[in-house]
Amino acid sequence: MRDPQMNHTKQRPDGRSASAGGGAATAAPPPAPARARRRPASRQWAAWAFLAPVTLYLVVFYAYPLYRNVDLSLRHYTVRSFVQGNAPFTGLKNYETVFDDPTFGPALMHTVVFTTVCLFFQYAIGLALAVFFHQNFRLSATLRALFLVPWLLPLIVSASTWSWMLNSDSGIVNSVLHTVGIGPVNWLTSPDWSLTSVIIANIWIGVPFNLVVLYSGLQSIPGSLYEAAALDGAGAWRRFWSVTFPLLRPVSAITLLLGLVYTLKVFDIIWIMTKGGPAGSSTTFATWSYQLGFGNLLPAFGPGAAVGNLLVVAALAFGLVYLRVQRKQALS
Repeated sequence: MRDPQMNHTKQRPDGRSASAGGGAATAAPPPAPARARRRPASRQWAAWAFLAPVTLYLVVFYAYPLYRNVDLSLRHYTVRSFVQGNAPFTGLKNYETVFDDPTFGPALMHTVVFTTVCLFFQYAIGLALAVFFHQNFRLSATLRALFLVPWLLPLIVSASTWSWMLNSDSGIVNSVLHTVGIGPVNWLTSPDWSLTSVIIANIWIGVPFNLVVLYSGLQSIPGSLYEAAALDGAGAWRRFWSVTFPLLRPVSAITLLLGLVYTLKVFDIIWIMTKGGPAGSSTTFATWSYQLGFGNLLPAFGPGAAVGNLLVVAALAFGLVYLRVQRKQALS
């Protein structure tokens, strides 16, 4: 007979022995497979592989050009030194030259007026059209597609078309004014009308973008809110200000921010239509920067880069304000 007091062992499937009497196993747990240990490292390498193209793109097309522009603004570059790369360091002298230039004040005023007026009318018209098309009537999709045409056309085509329409002698706008008894207006050659002309053209180009973004925002508002407001006796105007407009604030904020960044750097339309003239009456920071760097026989690369950096700082400042407001709204 077997001794019941003896501890017998039994063989495990992996070939090791363990106590049969209920005692603690003396064998250590099996080590983790090497494949499992390598998994976190492989995932980390995969994450870096996905980030590499985006990082390379940002460095090549954003970080390096910005660095070169800052370097241009801090040195005295000529055509020769621009090629050879031995321009002397001048610090903030180029910025002092820009601030002391008599063009700075008018260009700043034109930039502010151009940006403010364009943003206001682009957003207001885009919002009105988005609310209009949100009714989902017949042919609404077709009309929305037609409104995208100005946004899809190349800027050189749009600017050239507006130059022809606003021509003082053969433009269709003056022809229409003549039929109602109004004399011809020198839209592009008068200092009183040149800035207005480029503002009208830029508003026409920017409305479709606001329409698309704001219409997408309206699609996310539940229809039950409008039904509840209607049951409470709210009219269409009241529903807009109490339901539509407050719920569109996040979409409106990003729309205005993107519109601001785009409008600050508008160059093509102004240059094609008026070249910043006549007599600098439609010169903005974007066109002035180009004129300084490339519009003269003796280009001033440093001051031109300094003006461009002022636009970058302005766009960055508004972007930081937007992020701060969004963070406060998220915390509240």
